[in-house]
Amino acid sequence: MPEQPVFFYDLGSPECYLVAEQVITALPVVPEWEPVQAQSPVTTDRALIERLADELGLQPLRWPPRLPADTRQAMLAATYAKRVGRAVAFSLAAFRQAFAAGRDLADEDTVLIAGAACEMHPTALLKGIGLRSVSDALEAAGERAAAAGVRELPAISVGGRVFCGLEALAGAACAMGAARS
Repeated sequence: MPEQPVFFYDLGSPECYLVAEQVITALPVVPEWEPVQAQSPVTTDRALIERLADELGLQPLRWPPRLPADTRQAMLAATYAKRVGRAVAFSLAAFRQAFAAGRDLADEDTVLIAGAACEMHPTALLKGIGLRSVSDALEAAGERAAAAGVRELPAISVGGRVFCGLEALAGAACAMGAARS
C-alpha cells in the first residue's frame, strides 16, 4: 500500500480549487487534506484557470468579488472541519462557493453555507472557528508545510517529495505510480 500523500491548499486559490476537484480520483490513495493559509498572494492567470476548468468539465468559473480573498475565517473553518472529519466535504463546498458561485469567502454567510452543505451546524462551526486551538492548528499546519518543503500552493507531498502548483497532481500521481511498481 503506497504512503498516504498530503494535499496542502488554501481555499482562496483557484489553482488549489482545480487540483481539489481532481485529487481524490487521480491518486491511487486518497490524500490527507491539510488546509494551509497562503503566506503571500499569487497573481492568477484567469484565462488559463478558466480554460483548465473547462477542460476538466467543471462548471464555468464565476470569480469571487475579491481575489485574492481574505480566507482566514474560511481556513479556520476548514481546520475545524478537519477535526470533525469533514475536511474534504467542507473544503470542496467552500471552493465551489468561491469559484462556481462567485461568493466571497470572507463573508461569514458563505462559510456557513459551505458548512451546511456538509451537515455542520452553524453554531458549532462558528464556535469552532473561534477556538484558539483551531487557530493554533492552522498555524502548525503552515509550519509543517514549510518544513516539508512546500513553497507554493497547491502542493502534494508524497514520500518526502513535494510537488507544487498546477503540476502537483501529475507529479504526485507519477511518483505514486513509480512507488507501486
